[in-house]
Amino acid sequence: MSGFWPTLFGLGDKLAAHVVLSASAIALGIAVALPLAVWASRSRTVARTALGFASLVQTIPALALLALFFPILLSLRAVFGENLPTLGFLPALLALALYALLPILRNAVTAQANLDPEIMEAADGVGMSAWQKLRLVEAPLAAPFVMAGIRTAAVWTIGAATLSTTIGQPSLGDPIFAGLQTQNWVLVLAGCFASAALALAADLLLGLIERGFALRRRALWLGGMVTVSLGVGAALFAQFAPVWRGEARDTIVIAAKSFSEQYILARLIGQRLEDAGYRVEYRDGLGSAVVHRAVTSGAIDISVDYTGTLWANELGRDDNPGREAMYRELVDWKARTSDARIFGRLGFENAYAFAMRSDRARELGVASLTDLARVAPRLTVGGDPEFFERPEWIAVRDAYGLRFAEMRNFSPTFMYDALQSGEADVISAYTSDGRIAADRLTVLADPQEALPSYDALIVLSPKASRDDRLRAALEPLLGAIDVARMQAANYAVDRTEDKRTPDRAAEELADAIGL
Repeated sequence: MSGFWPTLFGLGDKLAAHVVLSASAIALGIAVALPLAVWASRSRTVARTALGFASLVQTIPALALLALFFPILLSLRAVFGENLPTLGFLPALLALALYALLPILRNAVTAQANLDPEIMEAADGVGMSAWQKLRLVEAPLAAPFVMAGIRTAAVWTIGAATLSTTIGQPSLGDPIFAGLQTQNWVLVLAGCFASAALALAADLLLGLIERGFALRRRALWLGGMVTVSLGVGAALFAQFAPVWRGEARDTIVIAAKSFSEQYILARLIGQRLEDAGYRVEYRDGLGSAVVHRAVTSGAIDISVDYTGTLWANELGRDDNPGREAMYRELVDWKARTSDARIFGRLGFENAYAFAMRSDRARELGVASLTDLARVAPRLTVGGDPEFFERPEWIAVRDAYGLRFAEMRNFSPTFMYDALQSGEADVISAYTSDGRIAADRLTVLADPQEALPSYDALIVLSPKASRDDRLRAALEPLLGAIDVARMQAANYAVDRTEDKRTPDRAAEELADAIGL
């Protein structure tokens, strides 16, 4: 694959963030697990409770565990104040530390439970205190087994840390998720390769420390510890150097949801701000609810959202007052309820719509959602991962009485492939997606207007909304992008041949609209 090595070597900042996060989570897991293991070795009740809890945590999928910490931390703001981070490093750290807990705790408890009783009696016989016995006898004997648990935890944690992308923490998951959404397999491969290489390197170094403890060879375990410390120190320096230089103060964080259009628009906004002298960071692959709450709280500075999404998800409305009335009411609502602001509309609409292959639609005699309801019980419908939980789907389902034989979830990129391959008969498409025209799909009419309008909006955090220079930089984007140009930009990223990166597509879109 062309471009693999430049892409791989361009992941230095993601690698540094991944190392810092993983090392911090493992260190926190060790700090909790080892004292708990000592306590557990003195109490069977504590041992059963601690191991049971750690095992329970392991049954929760890592992605779900990461996501759960967002609402937990959000609710804790009432206690700790509005400055408590709800996205990024803190929730990722807590979730991954819990995930790392089991192998460390289990090995430490097992090691202590299987210490030679005669050795322990000898330690008592020479008059050692409890602290001396722990430090001079128990710890050295248990160390190889504890290190084996730490090795397992490290590999697990490094792998699971790629999922922290979904809660706004930079990691090696960024290129993986971005590549999956845009079908850029070079990005996916580079992210996977870097993550796997990091896990193997960590396992090798921790294995060296484990071997040093087992053989009582100080040079081995000390050399391993020094190498690990140097690696983590280099990652810390790389990640925090901009902060130490004061560059982070002017950094604007831009969110993107998990589909191509969002990546493109985030880069378009970012390029405008970079030209205005700002540093820009991107938080990609976030869910709709997470993005909105993050911008409202100030954890994210800028996002692109849609009127229908805010109308249904945030206001809980299922009526359709019309495009202009909906926009005005949303602007007023945002001004009343927070210091964040809806800055304005980009000019195009990206509405939900139901699409079918034209030949399949003709075969079944389907031209509208009313027609679809008649044949739906023998069809498969595909939607993006959040669609079937959204109020829009419930409104359409109830308005037309839609009942499908099967409902399947696909990433937005793969929905169209599923339609072409016959894995789905109908999909929840986006009207600004260039693949609708490219694949000659039939968009089904919505005669009852159950689906609301979806004007693309720029939403600013409280801090960003007060920045006149930032607002001036973004002003030329308002009303500048029509749906045809957005479709072309989206298709440039999503097509299989002559693909564009989101950055390149954003540049071409800027040229097309005269910026």
